[in-house]
Amino acid sequence: MLVDEHGNRLSFAGFRERAERVSAGLAARGVAEGVAVTWQLPTGIDALVLTAALARLGAVQNPVITAQGRGHLDFVLRETAAHLLITGELPESTEAVPAAAPSTTTRWVFYTSGTTAEPKGARHTDASVLASARAMGERLRITSADRVGMVFPVAHIGGCGTWLGASLLYGCALILDSAFDAHRSAALQRAERVTLAGSGSVFTQGYLAAQRLDPATPLFPDVRAFTCGGAGRPNTLHEEVKRELGGVGVLSGYGMTEAPILAMAAPDDPDEAKARTEGRASTGVDLRVIGPDGSRLGPGKPGELRVAGPQVMQGYVDASLDADAFDAEGYLRTGDLGSLDEAGYLTITGRLKDVIIRKGETISARAIEDELLLHPAIDDVAVFAVPDPDRGELACAVIVPVPGAPVPSLADLVAHLREHGLPSRQCPERLCVVATLPRTSTGKVRKDALLAFVTGSVGGW
Repeated sequence: MLVDEHGNRLSFAGFRERAERVSAGLAARGVAEGVAVTWQLPTGIDALVLTAALARLGAVQNPVITAQGRGHLDFVLRETAAHLLITGELPESTEAVPAAAPSTTTRWVFYTSGTTAEPKGARHTDASVLASARAMGERLRITSADRVGMVFPVAHIGGCGTWLGASLLYGCALILDSAFDAHRSAALQRAERVTLAGSGSVFTQGYLAAQRLDPATPLFPDVRAFTCGGAGRPNTLHEEVKRELGGVGVLSGYGMTEAPILAMAAPDDPDEAKARTEGRASTGVDLRVIGPDGSRLGPGKPGELRVAGPQVMQGYVDASLDADAFDAEGYLRTGDLGSLDEAGYLTITGRLKDVIIRKGETISARAIEDELLLHPAIDDVAVFAVPDPDRGELACAVIVPVPGAPVPSLADLVAHLREHGLPSRQCPERLCVVATLPRTSTGKVRKDALLAFVTGSVGGW
């Protein structure tokens, strides 16, 4: 069932036995049904054993990614009123402890990454977490023959929730790696005959760069697909991955902490759909595209995405946030902009709040980023709003140049965007060149850190 980078292995039977011992050890420390427990452990076997042990007791567990600092931890401990914080060795006991009965109450609290605002605690049930696992398993055609390379934090809802759930539902093995390094991580996954790799676009791009150093030796000889999600990706990534890394290419998914795996691509989807969309809505999910006037829009028309489905959260720990989170019909306001085509494929075009409002005109940061990623000298890019006294806001582009290529100027960027049909008034007016973009442990660009950097309030990251 589980393998880590140190060669430790655990079978499904061993996993159950150890989870039962840990649940007994936790019960001796006062953990029971409804008791709040926060844990912060690195990606590894212990984190998943602890997840199962807490679930068995019916505790309300709050996983925290290890990259989160003291401030975040203090915040979530206060808001959840945690009885226990677990950061190290797991307690174990051989005492018999009965399992909690199934419940529809909150059993999980996952906090948003808080890259642009204060983190919010999304309340999930066992049913909503397993719904995301089932949705992913159905769409990826997961079987017990699959071996999954996991290089992102298991404390994320996609780790101890969706992927652990998929392993238990479908019998696939999880190959755990606590620290991503394209060459070392690929070597581990090659040795373990991984069939589903990727974990996110930033990781897949790292593997692609590693493969190009030795094109004749496949990094993933057994791979059948690369999963992506959690961050934007270049439209060219699917074609490059399929050609150079193998399998059916990139299978991207769409979701969020509040509602994971709302849509996902399937292995037999057309290449054009794999390259440019997030697949189709998962079973039981109703995706709506809403216009500025509140009306539901038809195929091809972009608008705000709202959603209902079995994996949608119950609400936030801070219930005062729920009124803005859900509309009058109970649909979750995702905060994303996108469209659905005639076949139901979902295209994300940006975030409601990730825009630049220049002289009253709303400009999509995502639209600029997508076009700049096609520039041959740009390896990575982020676009965001910077306050400006005359125009309200202006667009700032922060780029990572392709190693060895000439560094493009602002004029080069504008010329490229104009050639691709972007009006000059929507082009960036400020350029910053950096070696890397700051990202969360799940691959999302830290635009708050970039804004602080370009405005001079911090010196870097």
